[in-house]
Amino acid sequence: MSIWWSLHLRREAASVPLARRLLMGTMETAGVDPDVSYELSVALTEACANAVEHGGGGGSRELGGGALSEAYRVTAYLDGETCRIEVADSGPGFPGRAAPAVPSDEAENGRGLRLIEELADHVQFGNRSGRGGAVVSFDKILKWRDSPALLLA
Repeated sequence: MSIWWSLHLRREAASVPLARRLLMGTMETAGVDPDVSYELSVALTEACANAVEHGGGGGSRELGGGALSEAYRVTAYLDGETCRIEVADSGPGFPGRAAPAVPSDEAENGRGLRLIEELADHVQFGNRSGRGGAVVSFDKILKWRDSPALLLA
């Protein structure tokens, strides 16, 4: 089974649960194990929260198909045994490096990135070339429920 979707969302706190609910619904419909779905939804929540908090300041730059810098993009791919999620914004990106520094356990900020690393099988932090902004992408091998809840239209 192959499913993908992409959302352009305003950089508002209310957009985060919307992305999470869409991901959870997609995974439930596809028959993904609830524990795996939950872990990916928490990682997505952290990535979206970072885009909302840090993803602005890009002036009138565009994000993907013409969305203003006050937006960010979430794309999810369920393909075969893997789910890959990408969150891209048009903010300043990760300063001075392609990957953020790992925060200490006592740090007030940055723990969401560490959480994403713990919940996903593979994580990439990078800066968007040319346009500016950060990209957080992560993937996880899927496990399946015994009986998928596929909806037939």
